[in-house]
Amino acid sequence: MNLVAAIEESIRVKQDFLAQGISALEAGIDLLWEVVRGGGTILVCGNGGSAADAQHFAAELVVRFKQNRKAIACIALTTDTSILTASANDFSYNGVFARQVEALGREGDALVAISTSGSSKNVVSAVEQAKDIGLRVVSLIGAKPSPLEGLSDVCIKVPSSTTARIQEVHELCLHIIAEEIENRFIREGN
Repeated sequence: MNLVAAIEESIRVKQDFLAQGISALEAGIDLLWEVVRGGGTILVCGNGGSAADAQHFAAELVVRFKQNRKAIACIALTTDTSILTASANDFSYNGVFARQVEALGREGDALVAISTSGSSKNVVSAVEQAKDIGLRVVSLIGAKPSPLEGLSDVCIKVPSSTTARIQEVHELCLHIIAEEIENRFIREGN
């Protein structure tokens, strides 16, 4: 692979996202800020690299992004191996996140669903469960048509079908969301 071509492709996807996706990113920030401001919790899920992104995002909110401040309630549903493996073993892997949403989610909370394909069955099931119990949903997906688009309150769609490029923009978006929520949180005196 040509290193320069890979970097140029990454830049191009980010430029395309800037042209096409910024309003969805702003809407996602506003929705998640409403949840935080209202005392709710943000739940986050995804598979593989998206699981790592979920954990990274939760850490940025619970611990800090750039500034010292009070903790923000955020849980990555990807981290409890006992729950994940028991749920997969006793029921199915498709429900591992939905079961946690059922147990932990409350009206006034939000789910951030991360899926490069936009069609991961366990992420879609988590979103369906979230909507059933009154959570608001922000999804981050790639360019392919996805059931998450119709299920989510806000869908942040990356204009690429290349997993690595989608993940790079997802990480950028999650950093921007964390920074803006942190800034608003501090401005409100927390």
